[in-house]
Amino acid sequence: MSQQQLPYGSWPSPLTASWASASSLRLDGARFVGDEIWWGESLPDEAGRVAVMRRRRDDSVEVVLPAPGNARSRVHEYGGGAWTASDDGELFFVDKSDQRIRRLRPGGEPEALTPEESGTHYGGLRWQHGALLAVRERPGRTPERHIMRIDGASSDENAASGDEAGVTELAGGSDFVAQPALSPDGSQLAWVAWDHPDMPWDRTRIRVIELDAPDRVREVAGGSTAALQPEWTSDGELLLLDEPTGRWNLHRVDPATSAAPVAVSPADADTGGGLWVLGTRWYAPLDDGRVVAVRTHGSDQLVIIDRDGGAIPLPFPATARLQIEDVRGSRALVSGAMPGASGLWLVDLDSGETTAVRGGTPDIDEAWIPHARQITTEGPHGPVHAFAYPPTNPDVTAPTDELPPYLVWVHGGPTSHVGGTADAKAAYFTSRGIGVLDVNYGGSTGYGRSYRERLKGQWGVVDVDDVAAAARGLAADGLADASRLAIEGGSAGGWTVLAALVGTDVFGAGVSRYGVGDARALAAETHDFEARYLDGLIGPLPEAEHVYIERSPLSHAEGFRVPLLLLQGDEDAVVPPAQAEAIRDALVEQGVPHAYVLYAGEGHGFRRTETIVNALESELAFLGQVFGFDTPGVAPIELG
Repeated sequence: MSQQQLPYGSWPSPLTASWASASSLRLDGARFVGDEIWWGESLPDEAGRVAVMRRRRDDSVEVVLPAPGNARSRVHEYGGGAWTASDDGELFFVDKSDQRIRRLRPGGEPEALTPEESGTHYGGLRWQHGALLAVRERPGRTPERHIMRIDGASSDENAASGDEAGVTELAGGSDFVAQPALSPDGSQLAWVAWDHPDMPWDRTRIRVIELDAPDRVREVAGGSTAALQPEWTSDGELLLLDEPTGRWNLHRVDPATSAAPVAVSPADADTGGGLWVLGTRWYAPLDDGRVVAVRTHGSDQLVIIDRDGGAIPLPFPATARLQIEDVRGSRALVSGAMPGASGLWLVDLDSGETTAVRGGTPDIDEAWIPHARQITTEGPHGPVHAFAYPPTNPDVTAPTDELPPYLVWVHGGPTSHVGGTADAKAAYFTSRGIGVLDVNYGGSTGYGRSYRERLKGQWGVVDVDDVAAAARGLAADGLADASRLAIEGGSAGGWTVLAALVGTDVFGAGVSRYGVGDARALAAETHDFEARYLDGLIGPLPEAEHVYIERSPLSHAEGFRVPLLLLQGDEDAVVPPAQAEAIRDALVEQGVPHAYVLYAGEGHGFRRTETIVNALESELAFLGQVFGFDTPGVAPIELG
């Protein structure tokens, strides 16, 4: 059967926005519970609430946390680790409605374990050796954060009245704490600590305390590096991640001495990343002394590290966003993304056999899934890494004399990373004849500390130069139409979108999702976790105020010349709607074609089915209107 020939962008596709929303699985942790597997999952059809599910031995799936239960934490604003479970099947979760920790016994009703305190948040829940650990965040002019043990009040009434008999403070002494780990005998606690103005990828400290002598706190790693994820082995040894060589690698340390950590398996790859959410884990020790870990250089790889430091790659379908969720014996639960799907897998670490627990299988024919082409372009500040996804549709081809339009994606963070895996959103566009270029600009993780620090003091410069260089390089190689390049990003990626539109002539359109237009306003309005982030990205205030003004896209509103689509949630506490509305007002004043869509009930990142669908269709309609192609099945968008 011959292919139909149609212009790029106008290809008919069965991959609808509703399909993309349903296929964009969003998992939130997993663990072994008895002989079952439990996991957290955001449900777009239920306003994005996070339910906890379980798969029984007979492969039947049941809901453990039914509506209206919603396991969402607001610690550090981005949350994470909002649920865990005991080995005998008691669920512990942070309720989004009031941020209290509740316990749910099988067949029972949720009961509160922490007192009702306005503005107090819990997160990073971890069940270890019979104890429930959590991070508590209390409001104030200087917010307080501590590692807590939650023993539970004797009754829900006691908890509601504010009785804290079952809530014990274990550790603190810094602006931020994360990743608590209890030794097997319950006598020692290790955790990650850091202070303003550092972020957890700048400088941290791994601290250890003897719980029966709380004044004995030892720092065993970090200080000048970003040490992460302490974990105790079954025989009481302490492992952690550190980067003295510029790469996050696994290290071993004796907490009883002052000896420096010793690298276990040095590699020119990262086991570690940006600690944006609590509960993130890049490795896990096994009872037999081995370690299962994620290694990243561009894409992710699953490896087994022997006690002698040898690393054996494991065959694994996912190559992006890998997380080691839990281990038991020689089995591991690993989440991640593969071309066309994301999921949770059960991995037999001896045989290498992998079984999908949730998702993990594309629900479309492979012919519709674009395959990544890893590209490196030389930019003004050094090499720029990116992944290109070409237009992919088995039923349609384009005229031979036409080059495709491309969407250049800018990830958020900016200290974050994308792997070479096409998700449902990418396939939505590529199936219609629109290519996608996903850029890991300078500042991204996954390429070592020096690449990450390229952005130090240069946000709004290096990121803009790098995405422009990657887009130009793609067009110069004859893979994209230089006159039909659009740029899209959210949050910090939205800042780069706006800065690129006012500072370069590379892009013919832009899509900003809750993007930053005024750096000074962001510094004044954002939450405590990121309150000093801009010190490293731009400079400290007030000394560097002139740099904030100069870098901010809104300071150069006259530079807005090409059409722009603004997408924003009305409950966004990270980048409030005022930012998007100031950009909209500037576009009106400049007479630039634009559309502004404000989504009720959405925060920093869209979770509801109707929002995800509308945002995707709005983007497609916008690109079609700007670049002059039809969008079958999607109505035009009105530009002001």
